Amino acid sequence: MTLSHWNETEVTFFILLGFSGTFEMQLFYFCVFFVIYILTVLANLLIITVVSLIAHLHIPMYFFLSNFAVLDTWCSTAVIPKTLSYLITQNKVISHSGCLTQLCFVHSVGPTEFFLLTVMAYDRYLAICFPLQYATMMNSQVCLYLCIGSWMSGFSTGWTLTIPTALLNFCGPNLIDHFFCDYIPLVKLSCSDTSTSETVFFSFTWVVVLMSLIFTTVSYSHIIKTILQIPSSLGRQKAFSTCAAHLTVVIIFYGTVIFMYVRPRASYFSSKYKIISLFYSVITPLLNPLIYSLRNREFKKALKSVHQKFCKSVNYANYS
Repeated sequence: MTLSHWNETEVTFFILLGFSGTFEMQLFYFCVFFVIYILTVLANLLIITVVSLIAHLHIPMYFFLSNFAVLDTWCSTAVIPKTLSYLITQNKVISHSGCLTQLCFVHSVGPTEFFLLTVMAYDRYLAICFPLQYATMMNSQVCLYLCIGSWMSGFSTGWTLTIPTALLNFCGPNLIDHFFCDYIPLVKLSCSDTSTSETVFFSFTWVVVLMSLIFTTVSYSHIIKTILQIPSSLGRQKAFSTCAAHLTVVIIFYGTVIFMYVRPRASYFSSKYKIISLFYSVITPLLNPLIYSLRNREFKKALKSVHQKFCKSVNYANYS
């Protein structure tokens, strides 16, 4: 088909090229993605359930972690089910509206997670640097407002990033060299002037990512300074352990997203970017519950308590 014919045709669907390989390789990818998705959903739902059932986990840190678990589940659900579908059916078509919807979900969850990571860093800062005033400064109303603010800011950012892309024209080709509808490979297919869309997208990316990173870094610089002043080595170790998980997630998440999106223009997109996208959209939502909660001693005690209650209720039901 000639270029002139492409220019006369408005694209109504796209084709996700995904991962190359034989059909057997596609089946292998399907199995891997399926296992990751099931584990991600189960692990994050486990966190939400345990935190809601155990009274002594009704504290700010676990309230924020529950919100983070919801975001991780949402992020995985926005990407993986469609990927599973075309891996097993080999039907890689996604509609124009479906592509924009996926783009909006992914780029709404991402900023929300950045805002929530910033809030969690602030929470740890208050808990460690102002332990006596912490309960007053981070009460339930403040926690609720901070979470609502994070969600509203994140999804407002997502819509702001998506609308300029939705206004672009796509005349062909319609092959997206990615496993989901991401901004850079999508905008490179547009036959419109993409300068406004790129300016809005990358300006917001710079502001959201770098400002949240600055606030998080400032919070942890004060935290580390305070921890080093604790006279007891046991106290220092306990304080560091409560922050190590959050710092690990911050480094992984910020590192991959900065490499992908903190750039001046929608430049060259290669297979290495697919791997990075795979990491922050598929792997990280699985790692977060493992890093944050399932290796946390207090959470494991709570999980054991839930298991014991469940076993008792089952035994009671059987005897009755």
